[in-house]
Amino acid sequence: MPELRRFVQVDVFTATPLKGNPLAVVVDAAGLSDDDMAAFARWTNLSETTFLLPPTDPAADYRVRIFTPGGELPFAGHPTLGSAHAFLASGGDVKKPGEVVQQCAIGLVRVKRDGARLAFAAPQLQRSGPVAEAALRAQAIAALRIAPEALLDLVWVDNGPGWMAARLPDAATVQALQPDFVAMQGLKLGVVGAWPAGGDCQFEVRAFVPDLGVPEDPVTGSLNAGLALWLQGAGLAGDHYVASQGAALGRAGRVHVRRDAEATWIGGDVTPLIHGQVRL
Repeated sequence: MPELRRFVQVDVFTATPLKGNPLAVVVDAAGLSDDDMAAFARWTNLSETTFLLPPTDPAADYRVRIFTPGGELPFAGHPTLGSAHAFLASGGDVKKPGEVVQQCAIGLVRVKRDGARLAFAAPQLQRSGPVAEAALRAQAIAALRIAPEALLDLVWVDNGPGWMAARLPDAATVQALQPDFVAMQGLKLGVVGAWPAGGDCQFEVRAFVPDLGVPEDPVTGSLNAGLALWLQGAGLAGDHYVASQGAALGRAGRVHVRRDAEATWIGGDVTPLIHGQVRL
């Protein structure tokens, strides 16, 4: 029989309500089937819905399953920050002060306080390096509707979801894109371009995932995590930078990236909007 379960909805990567990426979180998800979770994710129709469960790894504080309207993801960034916030706000206990350890399909992910924000440690890339397949390069160019010379780099930044990243000449080019989503079928394509020096943000990012029922994602932690490892490793970004994302959708997401001796940390504000119960 359905039962009442704690439920929250938060806005991630923003301190201003309605300007980030919304996330639905079922806090007490134990006992729900795969079909239950998938059906609820389709019903919320958000880019992701998460379900918090008791961990099966003794090192973790909680386990999360992450669903889009089109299926389950092994890892995603804004659901990681939003789920960690929901876990803590709901009274979840942590094993290590100042740090939350999330268990998900890719393994354990560390989340810690970064000032007023939460930040997760960018997972290592499962696939990296230039995209060698000429057909994929041609598809990306066609899907983005750009001239071939505008594609400065096309690389794998896959930390679980399967991201491929295109670097364009500048942030204005990224903002002006009007993609062909039919041509993009089969791709999970991130795009990045640099802002002129001296501004509040150093990069503009967009993320396109039409196969998952989300043609464009408002603000994308997993993509930004993969981009950070690539950009910093390639000498294209410093140890600290801010990426903006979501302007094309009327959002104003901000992703705060910081590299230290431990890891590259992907941080953002989490703003709670809805708190209550859901019958599932």
